[in-house]
This record gives sequence, C-alpha cells and structure tokens, in this order.
Amino acid sequence: MPSALWIAHVKVLDAEAYGKYAAAAGPAIAAHGGVFLARATRYVQLEGNDRARNVVARFPSLEAAVACYHSDAYQAALAHAKGASERDLVIVEENA
Repeated sequence: MPSALWIAHVKVLDAEAYGKYAAAAGPAIAAHGGVFLARATRYVQLEGNDRARNVVARFPSLEAAVACYHSDAYQAALAHAKGASERDLVIVEENA
C-alpha cells in the first residue's frame, strides 16, 4: 500500500491560537503514523497564493491520513485553527 503526503498551506492570522493547534495536532498526527517532513521551513513561492506556513507529513497510507483528519484528537486541535488561519489541506497518495 502506498504512503500518502498531507500537504498544508497556511496563513496564520492569530499566532497564539494557531500555536495551540500546532501543539495538539502534532501528537494526533503521530498517533496515526504521520511523520513531519517539513514544518514551517524555508520555501520559495513560484505560483499561486503565498502562505508562509507550509507543512508536509508522510502517513503510512491515504486511509491513515484521512482517519487522522477525522479523529477526535485532530478535530479538537483543529478547533484552535479555525478563525486563527486560512488553510488549504490536501492528501496525496505517493507513487508505489
């Protein structure tokens, strides 16, 4: 089964509230086998909307990443990000 990448592009509007999200989201992601590959590191915006926080995490499967998103722990973390950020999130299955 191919692994999957969780890719988020974020504009933080409220750093304090978003910090609470980030602190709680990390353990929720790890609990579903997610490993951060990039988290708010340097980047170059070549096309599209510039959002200064970019996050990439690898999960064992697309299903594990989707289950993480819908989990109680992640949804509790996500409550802190709502209104504190503008986000795009996509999960992409890697080539086998």
